Amino acid sequence: MNRLEDLADALRAGRGFRHKRDLAAVLPRIGSSFGLTAVPNGDDCAVLPDADGHLLLAIEGLVQDFVEAMPWFAGYSGVMVNLSDIAAMGGRPLAVVDALWSGEHAMAQQLLAGMQAACERYGVPLVGGHSNLRSTGGQLAVAVLGRARRLISSFAARPGDRLLVAVDLRGRWQDPYPFWNASTDAPAERLRGDMALLPQLAEAGLCDAGKDISMAGVLGTLLMLLECSGMGARVDLAQLPLPPGTPGWADGRAEAHAARVRWLGAFPSFGYVLSVREAQAGAVQALFGARGIACADVGSVQSGSRLVLRLQDQEALLWDLADAPFIGAAVAEPACTSPC
Repeated sequence: MNRLEDLADALRAGRGFRHKRDLAAVLPRIGSSFGLTAVPNGDDCAVLPDADGHLLLAIEGLVQDFVEAMPWFAGYSGVMVNLSDIAAMGGRPLAVVDALWSGEHAMAQQLLAGMQAACERYGVPLVGGHSNLRSTGGQLAVAVLGRARRLISSFAARPGDRLLVAVDLRGRWQDPYPFWNASTDAPAERLRGDMALLPQLAEAGLCDAGKDISMAGVLGTLLMLLECSGMGARVDLAQLPLPPGTPGWADGRAEAHAARVRWLGAFPSFGYVLSVREAQAGAVQALFGARGIACADVGSVQSGSRLVLRLQDQEALLWDLADAPFIGAAVAEPACTSPC
C-alpha cells in the first residue's frame, strides 16, 4: 500500500478540491474588467490601482448548511475570512458590508451578532449591507474593502522560491466542520497584530507572492497559487506544521491517516502559503515565530506544472496543471508590487 497515493486520492476526492474545481467553469468566462484590475481573476481580491497604491475588494458567500447550523460562527467567519483575503494580498481592511437572507428572526440576529463580534475584535467597521428576513432559508455573503501599498499576489511565485506555510496552531476544531478556529478565543490585540504582519512583509519587500489557506486546504491553496503563477512545486509533507494532538507521519493507523487528511483539508482562521525568495525566507519565518505562529519551509517552487508530494522515501503526483486546470486561472506576468 502506498499511503502517500492514498492521501493524494483522498484530497482530490474531498469537498474542498471539488468546490474549487467548480471555479474552472466560471473564471474563463469572466473578463478582465475592461483592464481596470491590477491582477487577473483568480487572486484573493480584486485589485484596483489608485493614487496611494491599491484598493482591494474581497467577497465570500457561505454555504447554506453552515449558516443554518452555526449562524453566529457563520457571521463571525464571513468577516474573518474576508479579512484574511485582504491580508493575503498585503492589505489592511477599511470596512465591511454584508447581505443576509433568513426566514427566522433569531437566526438573523445570530448572524448579525457574529459579524459584529468579528468586526469589533479585528477593529474593522461594519458600515452597511442588505437584509431579507422573509427568505425560505439562511444565507450570507460578506464583502470587505481594503487598501495595500504593495501587493502579495498569487501570480508572482518564481522558480527557486521557498514555500512557507504559516498557520496559527493555538486553536481547536469547530466540529463537525473542517474549520480550525484560532480566532474566537484569542485576544483581540493579538488578532489585529497577527493580521497586520502580512502587509508589513509586503511593505518591507520580504514577500510578494502568496495566498491564504482556503477551504481547499493547504495543498489545494498551493495548487491555486501555482496555477496562477504558471509554476510547479515539490512539497515535503513531513515539514508541514501539525496542530497539537495530530498523529505524526510515522503513525500508520487508519485513524491517524484520517486525522492527517482532515488537517490537510482544513480551513484555518489564520493560515497562509507564501512563495518567498530564498534569501528572505529566514527573515519571514522569524517574524511569524516572534508572534507565536508556526511557519515552516515545506518545499520549493519549480518550473513546470506538477505538484509533487514527498514523504520519506515515497513520492506522489497530486496534480499536473498541464493535464487539467484546477480553478481555470489565466497565467499572467507577476503583479506590480509597488504603487502603479
